[in-house]
Amino acid sequence: MSDITKVYGACPHDCPDTCGVITEVENGRAVKFYGDPDNKITDGWLCAKVRPYLDHVYHPDRLTHPLRRTNSKTEKATWAQISWDEAIKTITDRWQKIIAEHGAEAILPYSFSGTLGMLHMEVVSGRFWNRMGASQLERSICGAAGETGVNLTVGARRGIPYDAVMHSKTVLIWGHNPVSTAPHFMPWLKKAQKNGTTVIVIDPRRTRTAKGADWHLMPKPGTDGALALGLAQIIITSGWHDEAWLEANTVGWPKFRAHVAQYTAEKTADTTGISVADLQKLAQLYAQNTPSILKFADGVQRHKNGGQTVRALASLPALIGQYGVLGGGLGYSASGYLQWDGETANKWGEIAHPPTRIVNMNRLGAALTGEIQDPPLQSLYVFGANPMAATPNVNLIRQGLEREDMFTVVHDLFMTDTAEMADIVLPAAGQLEKIDLHRAYGHTQITLNEPAIPPLGECKSDWDVMRLLATGMGYNDPWLQEDGEAIVADMLLATAETYPALKGVTLKKMRTAKSAIPVAHDTGIPFADLQFLTPSGKVELYSEQAIAHGIDPLPTYYPAVDETAGEEDGFSLNLISGAAHHFVTTSFGNSQKMIAREGEPFIEIHPDDAAVRQITHGARVEVSNQRGSIPLKAVVTDGVRRGVVVSPKGRWSNLSGGHNINVLTPDATADLAGQSTYHTNRVWVKPL
Repeated sequence: MSDITKVYGACPHDCPDTCGVITEVENGRAVKFYGDPDNKITDGWLCAKVRPYLDHVYHPDRLTHPLRRTNSKTEKATWAQISWDEAIKTITDRWQKIIAEHGAEAILPYSFSGTLGMLHMEVVSGRFWNRMGASQLERSICGAAGETGVNLTVGARRGIPYDAVMHSKTVLIWGHNPVSTAPHFMPWLKKAQKNGTTVIVIDPRRTRTAKGADWHLMPKPGTDGALALGLAQIIITSGWHDEAWLEANTVGWPKFRAHVAQYTAEKTADTTGISVADLQKLAQLYAQNTPSILKFADGVQRHKNGGQTVRALASLPALIGQYGVLGGGLGYSASGYLQWDGETANKWGEIAHPPTRIVNMNRLGAALTGEIQDPPLQSLYVFGANPMAATPNVNLIRQGLEREDMFTVVHDLFMTDTAEMADIVLPAAGQLEKIDLHRAYGHTQITLNEPAIPPLGECKSDWDVMRLLATGMGYNDPWLQEDGEAIVADMLLATAETYPALKGVTLKKMRTAKSAIPVAHDTGIPFADLQFLTPSGKVELYSEQAIAHGIDPLPTYYPAVDETAGEEDGFSLNLISGAAHHFVTTSFGNSQKMIAREGEPFIEIHPDDAAVRQITHGARVEVSNQRGSIPLKAVVTDGVRRGVVVSPKGRWSNLSGGHNINVLTPDATADLAGQSTYHTNRVWVKPL
């Protein structure tokens, strides 16, 4: 009988849980895959998306050889198999020509969170491209406004530990659906709720999380900032705020108090669609039934006013003195605890030229069709991303990729929507086939991912391809040829220089431990010492830094308006394209099991909105705006508020009749940090 080997690793996908996983391998083939029982967060179980991961690894559609396009980009693609040598030579010859004619900034790498690994997300997005002098990508599609807003207010993203909720009396889940997007938080929340914690969900849709809440409020999309500031006004006028705490631990408290006086309960009710009585009840529960946690995620800030919305949310725990309290505070992201050493990732100190121009990833279609000039973009290299399915305004992206002078290379596991538009497609190694190091954004563990099996066919990891491209370009810098294991070891040592909690955590120690290692440097209560990482060392309700970012120094609400959808006629609806339950953005979007579980592409619409449009449950409808049009199945439900429609993201067009929700989404950017604005999106819905 063959021996079974257990290999320890990490789930690489875009989820705050970053689970520890174990792969059992027999004769070089993975035969079993499950959650690590010794991982405090994972606790031996995996989500519905990842449990059948070996189906993903051994999917019959895995790309295993390099491919070259043999026909026009405006036609359905046909391919010829080529060798790696031919692929690398074709790519680097074309790049050398582009650099000679236009300069290296005519080349743009496009990547995001297909993996969250240090090596295959951060290092591969830096070293090689920085050496080349290619355009840099502003990776602001996900949480840029929220991250910046929290940093402006408290100085760092230090989210609460999952188990801290056991000490809470009230939990506000605001614009967040952890049942689908942070499932390992839910057992703790359910235990707390069973023990008497009041769980309130604020969301325009009755999500899976909302269905299990004690109370669900449905504000109008994009009015969350007004709601937060209106709650602040009620708390202050009712005397429920903590005056002594605010005087001792904040900057701008008197200005903030005067500022929020304009957000009266009546005005807030009119803006948000939440009644005055419910506003009063919500404010009292949050402010007086403490400890209170306010937990939100990135969907709430994917609006034109997303940055100021998050600043308003982050002000509420300060108002009632809940920062630094066990069971209280702000639950957003734990990414602010640990940042990998930037010099090790990017090697800027080894490069002669300064940083190059930055292209906002939300504006990819515009950049490819002429918005970016001097030089215009001539080549796109895509890895760890599927912009033709996940990026806003994909019809415009398609126009750019159809340019015959646009040279596109895609490195992926599958023939995605984006790969179908490429000139060269390279087969990628998956998580079980490469080494990497993972930190989480939901907790403070780090996890080593050991390769469990050899790469399938001729698949190569992103870093191994970068090494080949560096050789093909004639770059002889030794740090472009380091193996992945050496980079992991170096990163742990370098990061420990600025992050003391990582001292002594070496590659050898991680291999000995096998399971994840906790590396938080505080008591588990964020800001327990009330020392905030802002310039003042306090919570900055009034932020001078915000002025430098071009926004009001006080959290301020203004309406989120989709100016690009067309004239408002009173008949359009606000489309929300939040997370699907069975996809991780577009990852697993080609899994037949997940497609079957998710069902036919649909749009949820309130019965009143359906009736006036003569739409019946189950009917086919056309959803459109000036950016595009798609057919969907209508789901008539009171699980969305009037004026709102919901169609989850994650579908691949090439598996959904050529349609994807992002033909409708806007590529406008938000008030802060170049943030995406997916949910500030007006559409028209009519029967087909």
